[in-house]
Amino acid sequence: MNLLLILQMTSGQPDASNSSFIFFGCVLFAIALFVYIFSPSRVETSVEKSRLSFLYERKDQIYENLRDLNFEYKAGKLSDADFNSMRDSMEQEAAAMLAEIDRLEKLQNGLNPLRGSQNKGARA
Repeated sequence: MNLLLILQMTSGQPDASNSSFIFFGCVLFAIALFVYIFSPSRVETSVEKSRLSFLYERKDQIYENLRDLNFEYKAGKLSDADFNSMRDSMEQEAAAMLAEIDRLEKLQNGLNPLRGSQNKGARA
């Protein structure tokens, strides 16, 4: 019983090693927190798109918008004038996209889009 009483009396008093251990743990935690917060993170970059791939995606979006426009017109949500004006503008945009896609594909294949595939007057 005396041993138990002695252990209770000594364990209640803080000593320097116990408080220094807690202080060291707090400092170590603070350093780890600062390193985590202020370290540069890895930024994932996506693959850079070419102009041609961007145009293909845009063409698909325009076609989808035309399908949606046609559906809304058939559902009665749009008047004839609104439908025709929106359809005409989307069709013009699609035609411009297709023309630019065609021009870029010809450039990739090595053809000059201004002269076409025939070189008139060229010497062999």
